[in-house]
Amino acid sequence: MCASGPRHSPIRAGLLGLSRYSCKQCKRSFRNRSGLTQHVHAKHPHFWTYSRPTNHQDVGDLHTEEDEEPLVNPSHSMPGSDTEVDNGVRAAFIGPGNNLFRNYHPGLTGQPCNADGNFLPNGTLPEPRQPKPPDDWSPYSSRLEFELADFIYTRSQISAANLNTLLELWAASLVEAGGKPMFGSYKDMYRTIDNTRVGDVKWQSFTVKYTGDVVADPVPWMHDEYDVWFRDPLEVVRNMLANPEFANNMDLQPFREYHTADSTRRWQDFMSGDWAWRQADIIAQDQDCLGSAFVPIILGSDKTTVSVATGQNDYYPLYLSIGNIHNNICRAHHNGVVLIAFLAMPKTTREYASKDEFRRFRRQLFHSSLGRILRTLKPGMAKPEVTLFGDGHYQRVIYGLGPYIADYEEQALLTCIVRNWCPRCLAYRNNLDDDDALDRCRDHAEMLIAEFALDALWNEYGIVGELVPFTNDFIRADIYELIAPDILHQIIKGAFKDHLVEWVEKYLRLTHGDSRANEILDDIDRRIAAVAPFPGLRRFPQGRHFKQWTGDDSKALMKVYLPAIEGHVPSDIVRTFRAFLEFCYLVRRDILTEKDLDDLDEALARFYRYREIFKTTGVITTFSLPRQHSMKHYKQLIQLFGAPNGLCSSITESKHVKAVKKPYRRTNKYHALGQMLLINQRLDKLAASRVDFESRGMLQGTCLSTVLDRLANSWLGDEDRSPASVSIDESQGDCEDVSGPRVEAHVSLARTQQWNQPTTIVALADELRIPNLPDLVRAFLIGQLYPEDTRDPTEIPYLEYPGHEGRISIHNSAISMFYAPSDLSGIGGMRQEYIHAAPTWRQNGPRSTHHGSTVLRKGRRRSTLGYLGYHERFPRLLTPPPPIREVTPVTDTHHRYKSPLAPVLDP
Repeated sequence: MCASGPRHSPIRAGLLGLSRYSCKQCKRSFRNRSGLTQHVHAKHPHFWTYSRPTNHQDVGDLHTEEDEEPLVNPSHSMPGSDTEVDNGVRAAFIGPGNNLFRNYHPGLTGQPCNADGNFLPNGTLPEPRQPKPPDDWSPYSSRLEFELADFIYTRSQISAANLNTLLELWAASLVEAGGKPMFGSYKDMYRTIDNTRVGDVKWQSFTVKYTGDVVADPVPWMHDEYDVWFRDPLEVVRNMLANPEFANNMDLQPFREYHTADSTRRWQDFMSGDWAWRQADIIAQDQDCLGSAFVPIILGSDKTTVSVATGQNDYYPLYLSIGNIHNNICRAHHNGVVLIAFLAMPKTTREYASKDEFRRFRRQLFHSSLGRILRTLKPGMAKPEVTLFGDGHYQRVIYGLGPYIADYEEQALLTCIVRNWCPRCLAYRNNLDDDDALDRCRDHAEMLIAEFALDALWNEYGIVGELVPFTNDFIRADIYELIAPDILHQIIKGAFKDHLVEWVEKYLRLTHGDSRANEILDDIDRRIAAVAPFPGLRRFPQGRHFKQWTGDDSKALMKVYLPAIEGHVPSDIVRTFRAFLEFCYLVRRDILTEKDLDDLDEALARFYRYREIFKTTGVITTFSLPRQHSMKHYKQLIQLFGAPNGLCSSITESKHVKAVKKPYRRTNKYHALGQMLLINQRLDKLAASRVDFESRGMLQGTCLSTVLDRLANSWLGDEDRSPASVSIDESQGDCEDVSGPRVEAHVSLARTQQWNQPTTIVALADELRIPNLPDLVRAFLIGQLYPEDTRDPTEIPYLEYPGHEGRISIHNSAISMFYAPSDLSGIGGMRQEYIHAAPTWRQNGPRSTHHGSTVLRKGRRRSTLGYLGYHERFPRLLTPPPPIREVTPVTDTHHRYKSPLAPVLDP
């Protein structure tokens, strides 16, 4: 009797009910090849970019993302790389076609070194480290044990009682086969996670109390002790620098970036700003620091409330990041921002809460706590220390305090100023927009404190003289220079929501009276609610009449508010909003150029000019508003720190959810802080373990696919084998952020086309009653294919238009992937939306997430170029809004569609 080969084995994965077609990166499995293929086509199409052809009639010259030249760190460049040195400044060409070049700082070059701190020649490979065995899953016994712990604790987050029940059921299913579950109880799993050594930075605490003069009858808060919990920031920073995930997304030295064609400068990530360059100039004066890498420490703090119904439970988290990490990593929340402390929040009775002594104590406690938490960084700010980086190289690093992310109230606390004064300049609080106001600085403030009485400091300079900023304990640190721009609270929530929107309502009530004003406000709400679905637009079924506004609510309302008020307010108010929106969308860009900064000045000047209508009509009496005044400093802040979206408080706000609010919900609410600390520590250990295992290539495929691959030679036939692919989890909604390369626009159509539909663009134009649809398609294609062509489409000869005269096919749904760095997106800035235009959806009538959408795709093969276009059915509300990137142009015609839903096309 012969042993059967793998082709004849009676054991099949399908017979076992197992999903064996898996993806290496996303861990998703499929039962058959067809499911995997459809998933890959829908979720991970092959991205294509294109270069502009010389002939508009030709759509060739395609190349892939892999053809673009990678960004090379010049300190690691190999001999023969495209690197030049001029007058001590290292220059390197980057980008496709060398369209950009960078001048790197000549002193702090980020030169690799060995573990002893001795510099290595350029191109030297990292020192080999003691390799771990490929089956070393410690402290876990196997991959399955780690994946189970990670899934239960990080993703499922079930309670300890439910986990015990699950483990008992699992044990019951294995007892007959003589097996046992990996963990006997929840305590076994927690104990295993706690034994993780990778990324282990333990929580510590210290106690502070009032040490000032005590009155004869001391108040309770003077005797209380306050606990501050923290993790060593030096160890946290070392872990971030050694994280392999960040190895290709870090800048180790300051640089200035320019366009090769015209030498105009551009700003993006933090190290491209002037502040890092100036700090490097100061550090480089010490010969011992030459060749080191500069690591700016970025901090952020903000109070947050986790529960109101069961009592006011507030926490005061402190976050840390480093300026070397690219902005897209911080915004994508890939552990680029780390929780390092919970600050104390002194409380007392109402009788003493308003007393000056208590207020001073509370504010100085904040500064003293920060100084105590950050003190381990001090030695590395004066002399370089040798640190391991994620690429395997050692570097000599020098630390420095960088920008502090905070809202206005926090900024006033940080800079020790009186409320309603500017934390960055000396403009008087009643005339904040004074063009002659000088910038604040540490030396000037200390001189004023030495010369003037406390009352004069308070009234004439807005300085609280009794307080000492925490930055005074650190070298090269000036708190007035470190105040970061805050788009969320200064621009979106402040100037837009709290100022302009409220001013419009006040204007309507002053002009028309309450009764008529209410009618107009109701009409504005109806207009907002009538906005048709469109990519990037959020619907407000009840208008803007809701109490609790989030930052996302304000950003979404900004896109539709301008057309909603047109006709109800004077033209100068409309122009005010237009200028403000141009300013807002400019500062939210991922990359800013010198021209953008000029446009910023021009938009701000128009905003200042047109907003006067609110003063002349009696809506307000002064424009000396700190958050609106902060717009005046944005140009300077961009030049100092790069694009503002990398330092926005929306990053720390979103971190609240993961680091504070969700851990709080997992506690039993009794002494919740201690439980929250433990939860955060375990989550960090699991994340660090996953990074470690992935860097060693131990997490390829899934647990099941790994087992099946080992058995493939014995019981899977050759016809069943197929290469693994990549995928992601199914979307939980119509919109999500995605990982992957950056691409301006890409559309994946539904696999099944619709029959008995128009087969040409001309026939479709008749079907939809849009006679100029062919012209719209041509105009759109030339804008997409040749974005550098600045001519108006109406001025381009008809023969130069790209067009399509062949057959088309209709699809009712598609997936659109596009670049949206200002929204929540993946590390490449990519976002994904699902376009539905189905006549029937689950037997419940039509469904359209983007009403009136038309998607046009050229080419049957997935390797050819895709085109994306939209035609919207907006009501007639106003003339087109300003031509800025993130405001969707509104058509002024209302087409009557033959079908309630426009289709998706595929020529």
